[in-house]
Amino acid sequence: MFKGLWKQRIKLVETNLTEELRRTKSLDEKLMQAMEYSLMAGGKRLRPILLMAAADAINGKGEKYLQVASAFEMIHTYSLIHDDLPAMDNDDYRRGKLTNHKVFGEAMAILAGDALLTLAFEVALRQKGVPDEILFTVLEEISKAAGAAGMVGGQVIDLRSEGIQIDLAALKIMHMGKTGALFRAAIRCGALLAQADDKKLNALTRYAEDFGLAFQITDDILDVEGDAQILGKATGSDVKNNKSTYVTLTSLDEAKRLAKEAVDDALTALENFGSEADFLRGIVQFLTERKK
Repeated sequence: MFKGLWKQRIKLVETNLTEELRRTKSLDEKLMQAMEYSLMAGGKRLRPILLMAAADAINGKGEKYLQVASAFEMIHTYSLIHDDLPAMDNDDYRRGKLTNHKVFGEAMAILAGDALLTLAFEVALRQKGVPDEILFTVLEEISKAAGAAGMVGGQVIDLRSEGIQIDLAALKIMHMGKTGALFRAAIRCGALLAQADDKKLNALTRYAEDFGLAFQITDDILDVEGDAQILGKATGSDVKNNKSTYVTLTSLDEAKRLAKEAVDDALTALENFGSEADFLRGIVQFLTERKK
């Protein structure tokens, strides 16, 4: 049931993303090709799926919020395009395909990322069936998570930390921004759209923060012992770029212990939810078993 629902929702998200690209007007066809190349390159569609799962846990209507969910995937894709650039992580492959700048050039890749980021807010504003004040709150949540206090700020810390060793506390702050902020916002926005009360919103926020931590630690582990062909990108990039990670600052065994602890904490945050949160439970447990 878990895998079946995941596949069903991936299909929903990808169908909607395709429709949104088709209705998007651009002054240049090459720009649209670059946007589509990365947006439709596959992936777990984890952020929109988390948003829908959080809404399910409140009112059982996660699929109702597909527009906002799709916006999260556009923001995530923009961040990947920019992260892969030579000035950032300088990666050649993403999801088993050449990175955007390798196909379209650096300038077009930057602009394709910019276009996806701005399109995300246009798409989110097309969300129906939500009171205006809630939708505005959701847009504010997304903006903060994607900006200087979230994803972009975390990426800056990451860049400034290359070549030096930082401690675990600083590493956690960095990843709470770079990776965790968008996860946190996706889950909180799902709860907000479904009009969760404060108690449930707080519980889902705790789940989101532990989820983001578990995800990042698992990513660090996979960079060491993952299969590049399965991952669709090169492994060992953290060592190559002299980055501090949960593995390099502790050990592989300790990183695995920390990942399990974060998963357990995320599950504890859901202890007052019933079966309506089973998909959220399944997603975080899946994290420690994933190969990509």
